Amino acid sequence: MPLDHYITLGRSGLRVSPLCLGTMTFGEDWGWGSSVTDSETILDAYLARGGNFIDTANAYTKGHSEKILGDHLGRHRSKRDRVVLATKFLSNMYRGDPNGGGAHRKAIVQQCEQSLRRLQTDYIDLYWMHAFDATTPIEETMRALDDLVRDGKVRYLGFSDTPAWKCAQAQTIASFRGWAPLVALQIEYSLLERTVEGELVPMARELGLGITPWSPLKSGVLTGKYKRADHGKHEAGRGVWALSALNDRTYDLLEALERIAEAHRTTVSRVAIAWVQGRPGVTSTILGARTMAQLEDNLAALEVTLTEKDLTELEALTKPKLNFPHDFIANGAAFVHGGTTINGRSAPVWPMSPATDEERH
Repeated sequence: MPLDHYITLGRSGLRVSPLCLGTMTFGEDWGWGSSVTDSETILDAYLARGGNFIDTANAYTKGHSEKILGDHLGRHRSKRDRVVLATKFLSNMYRGDPNGGGAHRKAIVQQCEQSLRRLQTDYIDLYWMHAFDATTPIEETMRALDDLVRDGKVRYLGFSDTPAWKCAQAQTIASFRGWAPLVALQIEYSLLERTVEGELVPMARELGLGITPWSPLKSGVLTGKYKRADHGKHEAGRGVWALSALNDRTYDLLEALERIAEAHRTTVSRVAIAWVQGRPGVTSTILGARTMAQLEDNLAALEVTLTEKDLTELEALTKPKLNFPHDFIANGAAFVHGGTTINGRSAPVWPMSPATDEERH
C-alpha cells in the first residue's frame, strides 16, 4: 500500500495516510532529536511521498516541535490545508501553575490557544487528550472539547493513553448529549506491547475509534540493532525504555524477525511496522524517525506483505497474557453454543449442561 492510499480515520470521513509522521524528535531541546534543518527535510520528504498525517504535542521538545511545524507549514496556507495536523493537550508547560496542565476547561482552552500560536494556524485537525486526567470529570473535558469544535478551532477529537472504560464513558456521554465524538485512539502497540488487545483494541473497534499506534519499534528495540551476544553491553539512547525490554523472550523474537526479514529481502524494522499496521482496527501507525535514513526505512514497511506462516510464528512468540475476564470469556463458547457452530466458531457441548431427551432415553 503506497503512502498516498488514504484511509478514513475511525467512524469519520477524515482521510489519513497509513503511516503517520510523529514529530516528538523535532528539535534538540531534550538533548536528543533532529535539528530544525533535518526536521524540515524529513517533513518535506514525507509530504513529497503523499503523506498527509502529522502528529505532535504541546510538550514535545518543550513546544519547539510545534514551532518547527508552524514555521514550515503553518505560515503557508496552501501547505497547511493539505495536511491533517494533530497535536495534544495535557502536559503542564508552567512549573508552579496547578492549572497549567490537565484536561479541565481552563487548561484545555489555554493549551489550545497556545498550540494554535506555535503552529501558526487557526485550527487543529485532530486534538488529542495526551493521557487520562483522573482529577477532572470526563463531562467537563468532553464539553470543553465540544466547544472547541463548535468554535472551529478543532475539527476532530481523540484520546491517547487512556483506559478503555474511560474512553467508553466519554464516547457514550458525547453520544447521548450530542457533543462531538471521539474518532481516534492513540496507544502504544507493538510486537512487544500487545496487552492493548485485551480491552483497548476491542473498545476502539466497537465505538468507532481508529487506532494510531505509537512506538511500533518499542523505542528502537525492534530495529534489529540489539543482539543476544551483546546483552549487557548496550547503550540505549532512550535508556530504560529500551533496555528494560531486552530479555530472552525479546531476543527470540528478534531472531525470528531477522529470519522473516531475510526471506522478504527487507529489514527487521519494516517487518515489525508491517505487523502493527496489519492488526485489526489499526488505521495509521506513527513513525518516530529522527533521520532521513530512518524515515526511508520505515516508510518502506508499506511494501512488506507478511505471510500466514510469518504471522503464525510472530503470534506464537508474542501472544500476551491478558487480564481477567479475557480467557474466561474466550473459553465461554461451550456454555453458550450448545455444541453448535455460530459465526464460524464451533464449541463442544458443555459437559455440565442438562441432557437432551434423546440422551435420557
